[in-house]
Amino acid sequence: MALRHVAYRRGWLKIRRLNRPVVSVGNLSVGGTGKTPLVILMAETLLAGGHRPCILTRGYGRRGGKGVIVLEPGPDRVADPREVGDEPAALARALPNVPIIVSPDRFRGGIIGEQRFQATVHLLDDGFQHLALYRDLDVVLLDVTSPLSDLALLPAGRWREPFSALRRAHWVILTRTELGDAGGVQGRVQALNPRARIFRCSTKFAGLVDARNGLSEPHANLLRKKAAAFCGIGNPAAFFADLRSWGFWVVAESVFPDHHVYRRHELDNIFALARSAGAEAILTTQKDAMNLPPDWNAPWPLFACCIHPEIEEKMEFERALLAEVEAARRAN
Repeated sequence: MALRHVAYRRGWLKIRRLNRPVVSVGNLSVGGTGKTPLVILMAETLLAGGHRPCILTRGYGRRGGKGVIVLEPGPDRVADPREVGDEPAALARALPNVPIIVSPDRFRGGIIGEQRFQATVHLLDDGFQHLALYRDLDVVLLDVTSPLSDLALLPAGRWREPFSALRRAHWVILTRTELGDAGGVQGRVQALNPRARIFRCSTKFAGLVDARNGLSEPHANLLRKKAAAFCGIGNPAAFFADLRSWGFWVVAESVFPDHHVYRRHELDNIFALARSAGAEAILTTQKDAMNLPPDWNAPWPLFACCIHPEIEEKMEFERALLAEVEAARRAN
């Protein structure tokens, strides 16, 4: 990673620049910071501000990951997570009016977005380490529940880069502030990069969706029932902690690797664990619900928890984002 930075900084490797502003949303660790909900929030903010955003994403975990897949906007758009990746599929469902280009070559994807959809701004999903594309605003998410004392880099740990990489960030968003000490982390960030703008973000519960039929389920129906929970995300402990803070009675937990694509026998094991714990329902994340096998069937209700990121300085955040994009547009 250090050698790559030197190569790009000295011009040995080329940084390409798109015609429209690029806002990168990324992190230092392998998943688990709440990036996808933030991308959705930023896309909605840009739409409300009169922009035509385009999302550029690699599509981690998809089949045949080298080709280009264009998810055109449309109210009935449905994306197969096995073909495009679970995160692009979730983005496609949440943002039906936003084009999504899935490609490891984000420059090529951006050109498609500009030429075919007249994009006025690009959201570079998971782009902090994608140095080949110039970005006008580098936004980095930092989960305050992840101890900064545990900074082992891949493959020994979950960190892609050391904490010092935050010197490149323009904005730092502290996530899951409802579960951890944001003040201590913020102090560390300010000491390292006093120029970075810092926002705080908490994870709010937004309701339940039946994973079998997509229908909403009243939250109160499950509060007094025992529930089993499973997930395959970057920070599973935070998900289970959130469930309990939202009032759910969790009696069994199952953890899988990030972006895990589930098989029937694994669901059978989850159901068996739920049965032995006396659970009456099963809870998971929206991302995990996207990765269930097409022909799955549960012996009792299985619900995906919908979440919404809540920026403490929401209006300031929205104004600042639109201002940064406008300044970049004028500079281009």
